[in-house]
Amino acid sequence: MPRITSHGRQGQVDATVVPRYSGAATFARLPRIDEVSDVDLAVMGVPFDSGVSYRPGARFGPTHIRESSRLLRPYNPALDVEPFGSQQVADAGDLAVNPFDLGVAVDQIHDGARSLLERARRLVSIGGDHTIALPLLRAVHAVHGPVAVVHFDAHLDTWDTYFGADYTHGTPFRRASEEGLIDQSGCLHVGTRGPLYTSRDLLEDTELGFQVVHARDIDGIAITGVIERIQERVEQRPLYVSIDIDVLDPAFAPGTGTPEAGGLSSRELLAVVRSLASLDVVGADVVEVAPVYDHAEITGIAASHVVYELISAMSPDDGQQPT
Repeated sequence: MPRITSHGRQGQVDATVVPRYSGAATFARLPRIDEVSDVDLAVMGVPFDSGVSYRPGARFGPTHIRESSRLLRPYNPALDVEPFGSQQVADAGDLAVNPFDLGVAVDQIHDGARSLLERARRLVSIGGDHTIALPLLRAVHAVHGPVAVVHFDAHLDTWDTYFGADYTHGTPFRRASEEGLIDQSGCLHVGTRGPLYTSRDLLEDTELGFQVVHARDIDGIAITGVIERIQERVEQRPLYVSIDIDVLDPAFAPGTGTPEAGGLSSRELLAVVRSLASLDVVGADVVEVAPVYDHAEITGIAASHVVYELISAMSPDDGQQPT
């Protein structure tokens, strides 16, 4: 199948030869990982939603995001980069994850990500519910040590247990903090909003190493203020970015399991993600896309553009082979 190539790397299927609505539905119609030799960045699907507390369906998120990514093009004018030309990006397909035993699934996700990181420099995972962030952070920690975390979400996801379960989509960052996977001096949540169980939730979150940029704060500090807060908090630390699509207002992302009113717009989120290009992003995930609640691919399109901006933010500045 004809592909756009740049700097000797395999890029997207050429849309002037093969219409975008046809061909294999890899992310952005990029090559499969078995079609390339060297891999700088891999996109990995994690079809898993056994950790959800409300509406299920995120196990179908990776397929939906890929299908919604067909219109993505090879040049990103906002950052003036060719994200698929300055680095070799490939679709690593989906992990096979146990849908019945959550503990086994967490181990499988860690092992799959760890194995992939032995071949690819960096990994962007598409989920799947937010439980997957914990095993992904374990895998990244094995390579980079404790990392700063910027977590975009309507919710804190630092609860202790839910129905006595330690591993759910509401607990990954508490477990990550307890396990020493994160650099507690460089972490923050962005876009948090909605009711909590108690004020103690915020106190415990601070004790775990997080600062919070609430969605309501954005009215005062604007997006430039959010970007400044992130840069001041993260500095030069290796950074892991975790994006729950419900950070967006339901008007922009209805296809998710635990929607909350009053969220960011797609434009605002994409602007903040673009700003991460100045930081040392070593890995990322985009999670909680549940297509059964989506319509006209609104959520899928938003998520695919978020992934695109993450990949762009990880692109080398000079367009040469990453070191």
